[in-house]
Amino acid sequence: MLINRLIQPKIEKKMFKGKVIVIYGARQVGKTTLIRQIQAKNSEISAYFNCDESDIREAFSNTSSTAIKHFLGNKKLIFLDEAQRVENIGLTLKLIVDNFPEIQIIATGSSSFDLSNKIIEPLTGRKYEFFLYPLAMKELSQIYSSIELKRLLEQRIVFGMYPAVINSGQEAAEILKNLARSYSYKDVLNYQDIRNPEVLEKLLQALALQVGNEVSYNELGRLIGINRLTVQSYVKILEQAFIIFKLRPLSRNPRKELGKLHKIYFVDTGIRNALINNLNPLNLRNDVGSLWENFWISERIKNNSFAGRDINTFFWRTYSHQEVDFVEEENAKISGFECKWNNLATPSVPSEWSKLYGKNSFNLIKPDVFIDSLY
Repeated sequence: MLINRLIQPKIEKKMFKGKVIVIYGARQVGKTTLIRQIQAKNSEISAYFNCDESDIREAFSNTSSTAIKHFLGNKKLIFLDEAQRVENIGLTLKLIVDNFPEIQIIATGSSSFDLSNKIIEPLTGRKYEFFLYPLAMKELSQIYSSIELKRLLEQRIVFGMYPAVINSGQEAAEILKNLARSYSYKDVLNYQDIRNPEVLEKLLQALALQVGNEVSYNELGRLIGINRLTVQSYVKILEQAFIIFKLRPLSRNPRKELGKLHKIYFVDTGIRNALINNLNPLNLRNDVGSLWENFWISERIKNNSFAGRDINTFFWRTYSHQEVDFVEEENAKISGFECKWNNLATPSVPSEWSKLYGKNSFNLIKPDVFIDSLY
């Protein structure tokens, strides 16, 4: 089942404008499929190179503009998959942009700490950057009706949105667990010589069990047996590997609103569930509230990205324990979203929120309205 990715037209609009196009995303989210689709529309002028292969890495490492031109021949559209694997890739891409502006390079990377660090200085002002998430419900709406999407909702919350999982049928659980065990760790363990998968796994499991709660690095460190700075470093690396993301607290009134702790969510709830070995249906779980919250927030962030919205995101909580799950700030406008799995839930607007930001800025997100709530 081939599902068109919503960022593809945006990428194609930026082609042949004298800049490198960089596509970031975790392993197995569909980066190769995406660029292969773009290549298929430009087959006569394009060439694809997999930088996991040693001879390809050698051809693009520490080279000259003359050697590059000879290697590329008359191709005008070049795809470099997993480009972070090439030594000094940033300098090579700079050589191509500066010497052969008629050539369009599209590079992918599964770890932002590797690729972005290698290209940030050489390609200053010479690149467009895109981020590819696992599939979004909005993308599935190309092939499913709104009624079908509602029927699929619980399954997608449990098993997540990775393309291979969605397309795997009865093997979904096995494929998802393999993804969680291997692809999630591959880049992380190779970064800065991290060689302790047991600690990393314990941290991921601890974060998975605290989804929807405020996270203390000190408490996590005591639980796992590492210091606070190591926890902070590992969390940053997991963010850069596109496994988790953080929400910081909205704090405009320091006397009343919390302003220190973060909430941490998983980019994909299926990966989160696999890490704690719980792929049970929602009616057999006691974490359905936090799981729904994680899933909806991740979907909302995906759709904001598709729409090109420049939005600051937060959560909100006061010292008196009034809270809102997800907050967006766009053009000085504040909007709050509270996620409730029970369609019959009718919580009132928190009084302090109403005083500070107004009743009309509060939105209740329930499964029966989730499709409309994403846009």
